[in-house]
Amino acid sequence: MSSPANAASRSVFPKGPSFTLEDFSSRDYIVKEFIEALSDTATSNRRSTLGPATGNQPFDPKPLIRTFENAQRRLGDLSGDLEIKENELSAAVRRAEAQHSQNLNTLGKKLKQAIESFQQLDTSLHSTGRPGGDLAGATGNMAVETGRKLEELDRQRRRALDAHFLLECWDGVSNRGEITLLENLRRSGSGEAKVRSAHIARQLLRISQRLDPKSWNESGHGSSESYKNGNAAPHGTDGSNGFRCSTREIIEKFSETLEKDLLKQFDDFYRKANFEGMKDCATVLQDFNGGASVVALFVNQHQFFIDRSQLVTEEVGGDPETWDRLADPDAEPSGVEPSLQSLIEEVRVVVQEESAIIKRAFPNYEQVLGKFLQRVFQQSIQQRLEMVLEKANNVSSLAFLRSLQSSRSSISTLVDELKAHGLTENPETISSQTSLILDQQLEDLFVPYFVGSSYIEREKRTLEELFTSLLFKFTTFHSRRKKATTTFMASLSKSGNELLTSAREAYINRLESSEFSHTQKRVLIQVAGLKESNDLAGNDIKFTEDDGQPSVSYAKRMLKWLAEAVGRGLELSMNNETAKDMFTLLNLLLSIMGEGYLEVCLDAALEGATAQESGKVEPDFAYLSAVRDSISIANLMVMCINTLLIPLATSSVTVRREMEKKTNLATVRIEEKINTIEQKVIDITLLWANKILSGQKKNDFRPKEGDSTAWLEKLQTPTCASLCAFLSRMQSIAVKSLPASGTNLRQLLTEVAIGVRTLLLEHFKRFIVNGPGGLMITKDMTQYANLLKSWDIDDQVKTASGMLDVLLEVGSLFVVGPEALRERIRGPGASANARSGNPVRGPGGTAAGAGLSTQDVRAYVSRREDSNTAAMQQMLNSSNVL
Repeated sequence: MSSPANAASRSVFPKGPSFTLEDFSSRDYIVKEFIEALSDTATSNRRSTLGPATGNQPFDPKPLIRTFENAQRRLGDLSGDLEIKENELSAAVRRAEAQHSQNLNTLGKKLKQAIESFQQLDTSLHSTGRPGGDLAGATGNMAVETGRKLEELDRQRRRALDAHFLLECWDGVSNRGEITLLENLRRSGSGEAKVRSAHIARQLLRISQRLDPKSWNESGHGSSESYKNGNAAPHGTDGSNGFRCSTREIIEKFSETLEKDLLKQFDDFYRKANFEGMKDCATVLQDFNGGASVVALFVNQHQFFIDRSQLVTEEVGGDPETWDRLADPDAEPSGVEPSLQSLIEEVRVVVQEESAIIKRAFPNYEQVLGKFLQRVFQQSIQQRLEMVLEKANNVSSLAFLRSLQSSRSSISTLVDELKAHGLTENPETISSQTSLILDQQLEDLFVPYFVGSSYIEREKRTLEELFTSLLFKFTTFHSRRKKATTTFMASLSKSGNELLTSAREAYINRLESSEFSHTQKRVLIQVAGLKESNDLAGNDIKFTEDDGQPSVSYAKRMLKWLAEAVGRGLELSMNNETAKDMFTLLNLLLSIMGEGYLEVCLDAALEGATAQESGKVEPDFAYLSAVRDSISIANLMVMCINTLLIPLATSSVTVRREMEKKTNLATVRIEEKINTIEQKVIDITLLWANKILSGQKKNDFRPKEGDSTAWLEKLQTPTCASLCAFLSRMQSIAVKSLPASGTNLRQLLTEVAIGVRTLLLEHFKRFIVNGPGGLMITKDMTQYANLLKSWDIDDQVKTASGMLDVLLEVGSLFVVGPEALRERIRGPGASANARSGNPVRGPGGTAAGAGLSTQDVRAYVSRREDSNTAAMQQMLNSSNVL
């Protein structure tokens, strides 16, 4: 880049770098690396010139400056060269664009001329009825007619050739016993030739039926010999040439050979994943014999069925704890059996993959997919399903029902996922035909388990077994109670041990029947609250009072089992018998829980109440403890019926009405028994209260003069204390035994309070009362009134001026003097009221006697010792009381 003179004069400096356009147009050109290369070159040259460095030397920029100056000059030269080339290229582009525009104009003119020529030709072919267009129209019609005749002649020619070929084939078959022409056509290898071979073979069979009926009437036409081309042999004689060929046998053997060849070719294509070849073979076989053989080959030789045929004989395994949990009614049901679930997952994958292959390999792919799905469901899934359900049935009836539910749910999910996938129509929506096949296969799998009423009867039987086992101790307890306490002679004829043995033997006989497996027996014994089955064999079953009491937890377990059965029935229901199924379950619930449990409890309570009516001993009201739980259980049962069973029977108005009627009748019976028990409580309470009052001593309200001070210090008489203690115990037991919600408790206590009031009013008409005794009556009456008012009874009974206030008024009648008594009795209209027998009113119209009639007042006042005094007689006479 520098001149030779300069190089000679400045030889101590290295020669500058040299560049070309290729250096900057290369893909590897990077500015940073280009600059670093210049710097490194200059630095290395300088170091090589100066030799090894000695100490710290100052930086000398001159080499770098000269290098970059040299590079700048060279870049300037290159820029000039580049500008020249750019100008040349621009001129060439302008010349090319001008040439291109000229070519476009020329081509556009030629295209326009071609279009005009075509329009003229088209007009001449289709113009009719226009002036000057007759010749052109005639020419067009003639061309069309000529084309039609040529096509017809071509069809006739092809038919003639086909007929000629068919006759040649028939001649070879019937006269020479050979089918060489057709065999050569088959071996040509093309799909069209094989289709033609199949058609001709079918036509030959029809010709053979009409022209050679003898070969179709022969019984044993199968021959193991070969005919001339190696396929079959002629046999028999015909009287002309000594031989007669069985045309049927020859043609059928050729058809078999053709079919086998196509099937083998189809299988080879399948193994090579040549779907076009598979479709050609399938098309030929479909035209030949409907395609049944190729579909059977595809399905039977599928690897899925080959693998699964080896696994179908495997026993159903699973964790024993899982099966035990499946048989436990209180445990949550587990999922589907693992081997069946694995099969379902595999079917999901295989069907989705094979549907794509089927669509590409078969012309009638929907029919093939239908056959494939039928084989999958009817062979693989059905066989495994039957094995799983058989295993579950051997475990317990509940395990069978739960397995049936989980299996149906899993297979139904499989069907829904296959529908969502679309299969051969993927990613489009599945076809209606395939969807119908899937639904039908799902239904066919479970039809055997829902024939008639078999399913609901199994559900009913399972619930009945569980309910009976749960109530075994309860039922045995009450059966012994009923039969052992009927009469004295009955108790002598059959002891309690004999009754227990009878109930136990009936339960054992039921468990020992062949329908119960070992696991089911163990589960039922556990549900019955027995430790081992040996407990049933001995006489050491111990019962407590709790065994005969109703249990809300037992009722909840029973209703939970029932709800599970209802949910399972709704999920598995394959018919429109839901209303009848709910009616069946309602009858079972009312029979076992209503009659066999609740009513038995209430009957036992009623018997206990009746036994205490004798009044020989103080009633303990222990039977009331069963009433509260019975009411709670009845509410749960009715709530379950009204919210679960009856709404599901809306599809049948008749069944729904019948269910409501039966429920109402059962509810009325239970309510009547509860009302009877409560009435017994009232009667027994009043009976014993009357007995306590009858023990009141005559001198309790007529103490001697020496005992007056000590007597007045007492707060109440012993009889009052006993009666108040008894009533308090009764009220406490009633509060604990009857539900706080509702009106039962309040009505019972109100009736008792009113009854005790009546007893007390009659009770104090029997005693002669002196002055100190009147004070004691006042104390007793106050105790009675305060006690009864402390109860939760009707307000009109315990409020001020209520029915209980009469007790306080009666007590005051024994202590007030004549003048005060006159003022208490006298009031507006007192005389008229007294004469008419109406209740006596006090001053201001208040209930001085709190509803006491004139006769009542007379009765109480007449029991006072001072009733015969002049002052008292004068008061009574002036008040018109007597």
